[in-house]
Amino acid sequence: MYTPAHFAASPDSISHLLTRPAAANLVTKTSQGLLATLLPFAYDPSIGEHGALLAHVARNNTQWSEPAIGESLMIVQGADAYISPSWYASKAEHGRVVPTWNYSTVHVYGRLVIHDDPAWVAGQVRRLTGVHEAGFDHPWSVDDAPERYISGQLRGIVGIELLITRIEAKTKLSQNRPDADIDGVVAGLSARGESDSAADVERARPERS
Repeated sequence: MYTPAHFAASPDSISHLLTRPAAANLVTKTSQGLLATLLPFAYDPSIGEHGALLAHVARNNTQWSEPAIGESLMIVQGADAYISPSWYASKAEHGRVVPTWNYSTVHVYGRLVIHDDPAWVAGQVRRLTGVHEAGFDHPWSVDDAPERYISGQLRGIVGIELLITRIEAKTKLSQNRPDADIDGVVAGLSARGESDSAADVERARPERS
């Protein structure tokens, strides 16, 4: 990944992107070519040397049964947004500004492990459900559904575990702009209702010496 020094993601930024409720594109190289699937995932830093991303796919999705060649990749995206140069204080000063796109992304590489095991898959589904239901006033639980129904659903999916070997990450969030421009970006995104992107820009604001 091309990552200028001022857009390099901090450990805290990487942790934020991996631990928040999200989905990632799983990309594998196989004898049939490149395959990709968008999957909700849960991150477990205690597995292996560098942690693991846990997910599941539909049994009818052939990506799990096609052996991966070499490393597999999961691409995690944070909030992204168009940035108008009209938000920059610099526009009024000298006009030498252009539009850009802000984004955060983590490329997680690793060894893909398949778990065609109902007990493992049930645990992963409970973990993933817990991640996504945590913010609800009345969280849904797997136990809220009939056991027979859940057993049938579990037979239709297969577990995915990406044992992480390396991570590349980038947070392109206006860190290269003066503080007055960053203020304008935060205000512009907030006014447009893109609060997640505005919060990411504020979180990434550089500390000035």
